[in-house]
Amino acid sequence: MDDSEKDRTQQLRVGRLTKAHGLKGAIKLELFTDDPGRRFVPGAVFTLQVPTGSAWHGKTIELVELRWYNQHAVGFFKDVPDRSTAETLAKAILWIDADVAEQSDEEDAWYDHQLVGLAVMRDGVRIGTIGRLEHMPAQDLLIVKTPTGDVMIPFVKAIVPSVDVKNGLITITPPPGLLEELPEDPADAEPASETNAAPNADAEPASEMNAAPNATADAASETDAAASVLKTDEL
Repeated sequence: MDDSEKDRTQQLRVGRLTKAHGLKGAIKLELFTDDPGRRFVPGAVFTLQVPTGSAWHGKTIELVELRWYNQHAVGFFKDVPDRSTAETLAKAILWIDADVAEQSDEEDAWYDHQLVGLAVMRDGVRIGTIGRLEHMPAQDLLIVKTPTGDVMIPFVKAIVPSVDVKNGLITITPPPGLLEELPEDPADAEPASETNAAPNADAEPASEMNAAPNATADAASETDAAASVLKTDEL
């Protein structure tokens, strides 16, 4: 591949090998694409993301066949003849090269490279930019670079209602406590001399602070309204 071709391509994350299946080298797959029939064809070659200490580090792997067992994708790969070899590939991430101009037809779906660098707005005020995305098992996270440091924003519709790639903007409506500490309740600011009331006053703010992560989790659980980071093919 020459330099001009490299400029037009991006590495996209399309799957993860989860665990060995059977005795003949098959491996269960978690797919990050809505089009496995195009991405996972016999002869497809994937770059492997594995720990540096793995024997597979820096290598690629070629798909021989993709099968389905009880609605679970299972892959057979070249040079993976048995279960013990398959087990060395558990948790490996599969990447492919794809044209950066390629677009998805899916609504509310984007490639990672389309989101990185977008301005993040809250109540009409710019608070930072998208630095990167983290793809977690439960949900995707937007890592927002702000003047005070990086902030993790769950990428769900309840918190990220609008993504405008064309104009370079993402609008967020975070729950209290996600971007900053909750303000102290004035009613809890009792004089220090009132020793009998002090323990209760101290307990109140602590319970409110503990409520902030739950508020985020409740919002993030609204998966029926979730926006997905190109579930189809991820960077």
